[in-house]
Amino acid sequence: MNGKYEGVRALVLGASISGEWAARLLLARGGRVTLLDESEGTKLVEVAKRVRSAGGDVLFGKRALPEGEVDVCVASPAFALNHVWIRACQERNIPVISELELGACYWRGKMIAITGSKGKSSLVKFCSDTLNLAGLPASPAGNYGIPLCQLVLETPDLAWAVVEVSSFQMEHSPTFHPQIALLLNFQPDHLDRHADLAEYKQLKFRMFANMTPGDYALLPTGLEDEGLMNPQVPCYRFGNQKESDWCYEQGVIVHRQVPLCLLIEETWFDNDILGLAAAAASAILLRAGVPKEVVVQGFKTFKPLSHRVQVIGTDSKGVTWVDDSKATSLTATAAALQMVKKPVRLIAGGLLKEKDLIFLKDLLTQTTKKVYLIGQCAGEMEDAWASTVPCEIYGTIDRAVAAAAQEAQSHETVLLSPGTASFDQFSSYRERGERFTQLVRAVANL
Repeated sequence: MNGKYEGVRALVLGASISGEWAARLLLARGGRVTLLDESEGTKLVEVAKRVRSAGGDVLFGKRALPEGEVDVCVASPAFALNHVWIRACQERNIPVISELELGACYWRGKMIAITGSKGKSSLVKFCSDTLNLAGLPASPAGNYGIPLCQLVLETPDLAWAVVEVSSFQMEHSPTFHPQIALLLNFQPDHLDRHADLAEYKQLKFRMFANMTPGDYALLPTGLEDEGLMNPQVPCYRFGNQKESDWCYEQGVIVHRQVPLCLLIEETWFDNDILGLAAAAASAILLRAGVPKEVVVQGFKTFKPLSHRVQVIGTDSKGVTWVDDSKATSLTATAAALQMVKKPVRLIAGGLLKEKDLIFLKDLLTQTTKKVYLIGQCAGEMEDAWASTVPCEIYGTIDRAVAAAAQEAQSHETVLLSPGTASFDQFSSYRERGERFTQLVRAVANL
């Protein structure tokens, strides 16, 4: 913890939950703070009241930064590097930091940081839940959970913060320093935000940049660090290969050097996809001081987050319905297809973020009886996949669910795993998943 932002003159860009708590932390440390947001919606009224009552200024609906001396700017992750406000800060030589960076500067406890292209939130929740199960007070924070600045103000005496870290946050987090850090996986994502895959990878590895020899870094076996890791920091590997330090084998997690074995049979994690996450989580939690038996108990009792390969139920025909609305990339859809019971009837489509649809064809051939296409990119998906698997465009999730309910047979799985963003038809993946669940409960009598 350091106090480098005591009494500063600060701008906070974005009145999201992270922006509000960044402003409140700076005000609590004697700062003079102005919170800005481009919109003027009624949902911001309560935020404005709270920030003003704490002593801050609020400017909504503005297009330019206010004049005057500014020591630091805290930017929401929503603001890309080319945003006019970020460019204005650069022109005025105003340092720009993230809410995560600010919170980390004042965090007194220890920190576990988890990044990756998919599955971060579930693992953050699992690690936090299991630390608490072991009597080690912890909270999820960061991109999932509670803003780190809020933890600093409300629960500063926690032993651990388990922080989900996004590539967006790392654009402005120059001194961020976790004691334990994990890169869970790495696949193309957010290339509409970042210049290219190389920049995306650099941002993911930036989370490790300030770690020191006493810290603990964990990477997937086979992922090249390309010189982005500090060679003085011990780096361990997890995977399903023999050379992995932590290895998932069917039903068990094995540490090859100790030796150590943790049984995870018949848990949510016992499959080829989540087993790798379980191997990484075992390494993290044992390093943090959680006893082996408590880690195993955590696996057995864990309840996954909504809309992440979430089984809604099995209907009277023997058809299993699964909500994976959180799958906003095709790699996430690929993972879901490998996790659920086969054969699959897949509902996919929406606002496509990627260009390469062909890589999924072999997996569709192996797993899927039919694809029910919805949303803006339905035609593109049909063009890419129809030669491999039967595809039909339904347009909306309502029509897709109705058709799947008519056609699905016993022992099949109907899987919503769109592989796309939701914003062509829904406000969020949550709304999409909730609509799917409502429809399923109605047509399948669940």
